Amino acid sequence: MPERAAPRAWSEDLAGRSPPQGAVPDSASAVSSPSDPAAAGDDAGASTAPAPGGEGDPLSPHRDARLGSTDKELKAGAAAAGSSPTALGTPWQREPRVEVLDPGSVGSISRRFQSPRFRPGTPVVIRGPLVAGWGRGLLGLVFPAGGARSQLPRPCRVLVLLNPRGGKGKALQLFRSHVQPLLAQADISFTLMLTERRNHARELVQVEELGRWDALVVMSGDGLMHEVVNGLMERPDWETAIRKPLCSLPAGSGNALAASLNHYAGYEQVTNEDLLTNCTLLLCRRLLAPMNLLSLQTASGLRLFSVLSLAWGFIADVDLESEKFRRLGEMRFTLGTFLRLAALRVYQGTLAYLPAERVVSQVPAPRSVERQDQQGPTDAHLVPLEEPVPPHWTVVPEQDFVLVLALLHSHLGSEMFAAPMGRCAAGTMHLFYVRAGVSRAMLLRLFLAMEKGRHMDYDCPYLVYVPVVAFRLEPKDGKGVFAVDGELMVSEAVQGQVHPDYVWMAGGCMEPPPSQKPQQGAPPGEPL
Repeated sequence: MPERAAPRAWSEDLAGRSPPQGAVPDSASAVSSPSDPAAAGDDAGASTAPAPGGEGDPLSPHRDARLGSTDKELKAGAAAAGSSPTALGTPWQREPRVEVLDPGSVGSISRRFQSPRFRPGTPVVIRGPLVAGWGRGLLGLVFPAGGARSQLPRPCRVLVLLNPRGGKGKALQLFRSHVQPLLAQADISFTLMLTERRNHARELVQVEELGRWDALVVMSGDGLMHEVVNGLMERPDWETAIRKPLCSLPAGSGNALAASLNHYAGYEQVTNEDLLTNCTLLLCRRLLAPMNLLSLQTASGLRLFSVLSLAWGFIADVDLESEKFRRLGEMRFTLGTFLRLAALRVYQGTLAYLPAERVVSQVPAPRSVERQDQQGPTDAHLVPLEEPVPPHWTVVPEQDFVLVLALLHSHLGSEMFAAPMGRCAAGTMHLFYVRAGVSRAMLLRLFLAMEKGRHMDYDCPYLVYVPVVAFRLEPKDGKGVFAVDGELMVSEAVQGQVHPDYVWMAGGCMEPPPSQKPQQGAPPGEPL
């Protein structure tokens, strides 16, 4: 296992001041906020270096996201009341209650939050100028301590893993201008680690002393969170390590996990800096919610874990072929969609799945996969890939597909509301597939409608959706590629099973109704 290089470090004023702008730190460097005693001890005697992205840099046209200005909006929302999943093909709709407050006087704002008529969980927008210095008090009102759900402590220490080259390459500047001021006001100290290569974050968390941190914050696209989770699952103490709370801050071109958390919290669908601000506020709010984890096994013996999705066919092609347009941000996916539509492919393979409705009445597979050379939870519903699927599984008769998508969350991108039917129940995932024969025009309409979650309204006979707990996909002739959380995986037979509520994530997420939860065992325990 590779050793982590000793990080370079420097201190910063939590009020938002940064050292003078100058040289960019080494990509293996760490930035520690001075209120972090653990970080301060490790950084003693380390060389210092100035950092870019301090307060005052004109990085964003959104003035409401900048603390320290006199004219701004502080968007502070709690989890909105949830709704249960709707029937297939029915558009998912939300009618959020939103409080819009006039900050004419700080006292009126305080009294409104403390009023018995104010419902915790109501999204709040405060319009107009705020009195300087009231940010800390306001965060304390909107994000009160206590509550029934698991929470991060106050004060809080977090390790931030940031990919400075993700998305448009502005993640570090965005952290300085949009994230750091909010963390300072919420009494969250941090150490910032910059990744310098693929799988660097995976290597870092494999050897990190996790007890130093209350949470791991991942600022990039979905691929970096994939690295972190798999790194935690590869540790000798994986059963404890995977219980460390995680937070996703969007700074990549594909920010599906962050968009899903934003949706679960009741915020409206937003992108770019607005999405980053919302997700930072969720971290400041400190609430933790359990998330499903997908265990994957391949014919070559590889086992890995997914926090978002596995895609094969059209979606995987768009995701991977648009990589060369990364500097366009999320526009890369739109461009990639049009290019792939012009040369639409058909992929041959065999698809089988275990529907969620059959789980309660069926016992696990008699010869479930449990290899001695692999660690992690037992995939009780899976049998070895060289054997047929169990008889209570469903085998799709068609073998010609345009795409197959196994999705754990609501969004496939910040503007791709792929699963409007509601949040997955514990231990289940969304399975979509499109059969061959769909026209290019219909496929284009489906992808355009997905922005608002209206694609199911078309009742397209080629588009099939079913909630499942496990699946198996066997491509023929090795054609097509897999994208797991946006990362390339070789095309070979693969199967997967969802493990319920296995990862703790910062966010005001709504719990699905208990009646929707298949009985597949308990989560690994309370967050550490």
